[in-house]
Amino acid sequence: WSRLGPRWAAVLTHSVASHLAVSTPRELFPVKELPLDMAPDAFDDEYRGCAEAMEAELAELNRTEMAGNAVYAEAWAGAAARWGEGRPGAPRPPALRPVQELAILAYTMQGPLHGAFNAAVREAGRSRCRYLDAFPFKTFHFLLSTGLRALRDAGPRLCRRVYRGVRGVRFAARLGRPVRFGHFASASLRNGSAWRFGQDTFFSVETCCGVAIGGFSFFPEEEEVLIPPSESFEVTGVARAGGRVLIELRSQGSRSTYNCAFLQGEASASHRRPHPLLRLGGAVQPPPFWEMLISSPLPPRSRGPGAVGMLAR
Repeated sequence: WSRLGPRWAAVLTHSVASHLAVSTPRELFPVKELPLDMAPDAFDDEYRGCAEAMEAELAELNRTEMAGNAVYAEAWAGAAARWGEGRPGAPRPPALRPVQELAILAYTMQGPLHGAFNAAVREAGRSRCRYLDAFPFKTFHFLLSTGLRALRDAGPRLCRRVYRGVRGVRFAARLGRPVRFGHFASASLRNGSAWRFGQDTFFSVETCCGVAIGGFSFFPEEEEVLIPPSESFEVTGVARAGGRVLIELRSQGSRSTYNCAFLQGEASASHRRPHPLLRLGGAVQPPPFWEMLISSPLPPRSRGPGAVGMLAR
């Protein structure tokens, strides 16, 4: 995979040439080069075994965070207003509480919340003290994490093939290495939808922990799947062509450093939980992914001023 054969080279050359023909000025700006690794500084708490105790702390904690975090407060108010006008469409599983649904809706709305939140998630796991003292999204992280788990547990246990496009960053990955995104990473069930959001790095991902949230999103047409920070992957494919990086990942289950960090004195030992389908050999076989890359030009998509869509989530 790290060396393209003639068939892959032909497919990628055709695809990249098509998209370079319609590159926007933004796409021609300098692109950062970053390593794709296990994101050791990410805050990856899954709140297993402490959800009820955590909920007892939420009321006061949420008031404090809302008062000091205008980005969070405004996004929550916008999501609540939209939710009050009528739910987006998918029936809500009984285990998913309205407040968790609101958190998912707030995450997907246009605005700065998802960017600010994920930037904080990527750094908050440096230490428990940093999480307690400098992470202003404790309530939101809890509600989003437990909401995703409620949705995941409500349906069949599936591994999915999803796609994620990133603009402005070319990731360096090594075959066979374990990696994590280290934040809540948005992907799409449709490779075309993901390609519109960015082509500097394009991921084909088998996720077993990611959750389809299209029915609870401001933008259901994106068919979004949200991957939690704790899911780890093996790098199974890497290719470069025309300044683009193409990476294929296969789920290795959940791997987290923290559990119930708000309530416990110290961070827990690293937890690794293979997904049941991985234990049973039910992993998703990838389609001929590189041949599925869109060959027709697709203009960049915008959600309005300041909107960046999945490329930044």
